[in-house]
Amino acid sequence: MARPADYDANFPFPILVGDIGGTNARFSLLLDAFAEPKQFPIVQTADFANIDQALQQCILDKSSVQPRSAILALAGPIEGDEVPLTNCPWIVRPRDMIANLGFEDVLLVNDFEAQALAVASLDEANREKIGPGTERQTASRAVLGPGTGLGVAGLVYARHSWIPVPGEGGHIDVGPRSERDYHIWPFLEPIEGRISAEQLLCGRGIMNIYRAVCAADGVDAPLQKPSDVSARALAQDDRAAIETIALFSTYLGRVAGDMAMIFMAKGGVFLAGGISQKILPALRGPEFRAGFEDKAPHGALLKTIPTYVVTHPVAALAGLAAFARMPDRFGVATEGRRWKR
Repeated sequence: MARPADYDANFPFPILVGDIGGTNARFSLLLDAFAEPKQFPIVQTADFANIDQALQQCILDKSSVQPRSAILALAGPIEGDEVPLTNCPWIVRPRDMIANLGFEDVLLVNDFEAQALAVASLDEANREKIGPGTERQTASRAVLGPGTGLGVAGLVYARHSWIPVPGEGGHIDVGPRSERDYHIWPFLEPIEGRISAEQLLCGRGIMNIYRAVCAADGVDAPLQKPSDVSARALAQDDRAAIETIALFSTYLGRVAGDMAMIFMAKGGVFLAGGISQKILPALRGPEFRAGFEDKAPHGALLKTIPTYVVTHPVAALAGLAAFARMPDRFGVATEGRRWKR
């Protein structure tokens, strides 16, 4: 479809970019196309009633520069003028932001679109390769991110542009495969009668697996936080915790392999999100790649696809900044997601 004659893909600087998840919100300010982004302290979403309050108190009141544009990545689907976040009570209202906070131009994208934008140009210093496979430079890619929830996105290259493909792939069904899976599956907590990938591959998913492992073995489950489980597993001093993170790695590998096949991601599958970085020593073990490659009749294909852990501390913001500088390099859909004064 042809764009209107007055269409302008560019955003007026300064541009505020933000990555808003269920627990944390991260922001940086881009003064112009050449400046390094100015990073702001991480915002805890639970500390503020809404995003407007957080922006006013943590960004606008702390900076002498008034941003003219905002490009925000949100954990949830973008539909309509009021966008609720999936794992956070905030509702984002771009028209109110323009009316009350002084923005001229607001674009909302899915949070894993931002992660996909980032992996278009991650260098070796900001990713760690796990297992075999060779990256094909302009082949499709996939991104998964276990954190407060499980985000999934694709990235395809066409017409000399990287095009992010957002979706809700974290909510696909998953089922038991191994004998051990069948032992623990009856003890997993479902949502509305089913086990989705997000019920296993996020912070609460770690606890779901841990409690199921303990229940299947008839032992107490004293650990109360995902960070406790992962820490005890990495320290190799708690049998249930060790098995939990091994199973988490296996299940993450299986879902990552599914996404690799869906997107034919010969450019690589990238693990983003905070949990991937925190359990990186476990992901280096055999379980993740074994789950990833166990895709008969296409196991040989999966062995050729590389997998990476994204180690960039604010990858989503880096992806948004790259888009803000050169929007024509990316095929980001803006219809119905961009508001102007």
